[in-house]
Amino acid sequence: MSRHYTLTISCPDRAGIIAAVTGFIAQHGGFIVEASYHTEQEEQRFFMRQEIRADSLPFDADEFGRRFAPLADEFSMNWQLADSAQNKRLVILVSRQDHCLDDLLHRWRTDELRVDIPCVISNHEDLRSFVEWHGIPFIYVDMAAGKAAAFEKIAALFDEYQGDTMVLARFMQILPPSLCQRYAGRIINIHHSFLPSFVGAKPYHQAYQRGVKLIGATCHYVTDELDAGPIIEQDTVRIDHGDTVDDLVRYGRDIEKTVLSRGLRYHVEDRVLVCGNKTIVFK
Repeated sequence: MSRHYTLTISCPDRAGIIAAVTGFIAQHGGFIVEASYHTEQEEQRFFMRQEIRADSLPFDADEFGRRFAPLADEFSMNWQLADSAQNKRLVILVSRQDHCLDDLLHRWRTDELRVDIPCVISNHEDLRSFVEWHGIPFIYVDMAAGKAAAFEKIAALFDEYQGDTMVLARFMQILPPSLCQRYAGRIINIHHSFLPSFVGAKPYHQAYQRGVKLIGATCHYVTDELDAGPIIEQDTVRIDHGDTVDDLVRYGRDIEKTVLSRGLRYHVEDRVLVCGNKTIVFK
């Protein structure tokens, strides 16, 4: 796909928003290649996503922002302009399980997921050789020496490597509230259940004990409330009385990989806008 800018907007709903934004783009010769709109009726809040061909505009993204700012102020917009030429930088956190990490690195290596991965951070050494084989720095952070210090180091590494998004690819540690608040809207987790069911540890064991007929996985933003952040993507698989806990774990690995990769793709393509504790996902 040719280089494009992605303009995302949320603002109080009122007449004339679409006309004003598209009129501004047309006024400068901008060519819109994709457009999406949605109004949340209860909040009376409007959401918009526009993809604009970069070569159709007579100026760059910075100048676009300067010229667009007065219009944004007029409509009290929260807005962002992303340039497809600048890959998002993902810092991946992982523990011992490698299936989600393996899937993400494969998609990255084959350019299916167009991102940069400056480092992988882990609280175990198990996956060092696998990560370094991909030419990516692997950084071990010792949690046993004190979790508060460990999470401070993780935050410092995220900043040092200029991460845009922190991805918890089966990172089996609960992030402290201070970290969740510091990077609000920038931390994505894959939880191995169909939230809001079975939060916390061992959700497949919980599902087995409850005798459910569907299990699933949930990709969501991390907040300081455990497994309760805005949901980006979910999927399920049907099970029956003959399946064991090990079967559920095995089925779940496949769902976790696909749900995380889809949710992450929506995020890096700026298709996800947060409204309270919900998301609007322009697929």
